[in-house]
Formats: sequence, structure tokens, C-alpha cells
Amino acid sequence: MGNYLKFTNLFLAASLIFVFSACSQKSEKIQEFDKPALYWFNKMADEISTGFLEDADDTYISLESEHRNSPLLSTALLILANAHIDEEEYELANFYLDEYIKRFALSKNIDYVRYLKIKANFKGFAYDLRDQQLIEDTISQIEDFIKNFPRSPYTPLVSTMNSRLYMAKATLDKEIADLYERLDKPKAAKLYNEKVKKSWVNPEEIEPVDVPFYRYPFERDILF
Repeated sequence: MGNYLKFTNLFLAASLIFVFSACSQKSEKIQEFDKPALYWFNKMADEISTGFLEDADDTYISLESEHRNSPLLSTALLILANAHIDEEEYELANFYLDEYIKRFALSKNIDYVRYLKIKANFKGFAYDLRDQQLIEDTISQIEDFIKNFPRSPYTPLVSTMNSRLYMAKATLDKEIADLYERLDKPKAAKLYNEKVKKSWVNPEEIEPVDVPFYRYPFERDILF
């Protein structure tokens, strides 16, 4: 019984130490303000490198709030965008890229930023037969990129993504056409079969998407 009480007391003491320590760290974090831009930037970089990406987002807010004209902001935005792409958090990556474009539209490396935005969208397709509007929007972004930055070193990469997106679009349109045929709607099926021809020169070259059986009903349902 005595050993049990001793263990219980030790456990409670350790728990209290942990709670007070966490509260102390949280309080210390809340009270941080009025720091140099380089302090916030280095702290953000450390948090990213140690895997605390959410903390890095908060630290960027401090950097941006206290130093709105700092030259470190543009680099911080790109670092955060790439970090979120690596973590497959593409919406957050796009948020930082949009912020960069809004603030630094005349930057010399704006082609790189727009390439990253296309890359984030391209990698953001969770499923092969979904995100029809995102495919259309990204193809439009690619067309603008190739038009505005024909000599960019990222143009070949963007062109490769463009080809794969057109294949995805053709696959999606073919799935919709087949579904309309099954529903006995020949006019709608013909319309989407025409879209397939416009998306890809030879539809026979496109391999059917391999959809797992447990996702099959949901992929078809998502179209309507």
C-alpha cells in the first residue's frame, strides 16, 4: 500500500511539473513580441527544420506583423510554401504563394513562384477522377505561364505537367461520357466524347484509371 501511494504521489508530481512547464512555455511564447526581423526569421526556420510547421506559421505572422517591409518576408513566404508542399498541405502552400504574388508581383523570380503554384495544384489532385474544376484552372494557369515565361527554366517541367493534366482531363471526360451512355443520354455522351478528342489527340493512348473497388462508387458519384 505504501509503495502504491508513493508511486501515485510521484506520478502526480511529475504531471504537475509537466503542466507547469507547458504553461510556462506557452506563456513565454505568447509574451514574445517586438523582436528583430532576423530573430523571427531564424525562429521560423528552426521550427520548420524540427517539424513544427504550425508553429512556423505563427512565427511568420509575428514577422509579417512587426516587419511588414522586411526583405526577409519574400524568402519566408517561399520557405513556408515549399515546406507545406513537402507536407502535402497544398492549400496552405497556395495561400503563401498567393501572398507572395500579391506582394512581390514584380520580383525577378516570379516565374519560380508561379511554377510552384502550378506544382502545388498538380500534386494536390487527391484522386484521379476528381477535382474537375481544379484541372481546368491549372491548365489555364499553365497556358498563361508558357505564354508569359517561354524562356523560363521551369517551362519544360510545366509543359510535362500540362501533358499529364490533359490526359487526366481526357480520362475524366471519358468517364463522364461512358456514364451518360449508361444512363441512355446520347447527346450528353456525344458532347463529352468530343471533349475527349479535344483533350488528347488519340484517346486510345490513354490507359483507364485503376480505381480500387472500395472507391469505385464514390468516384462515379462525384461526377454528379
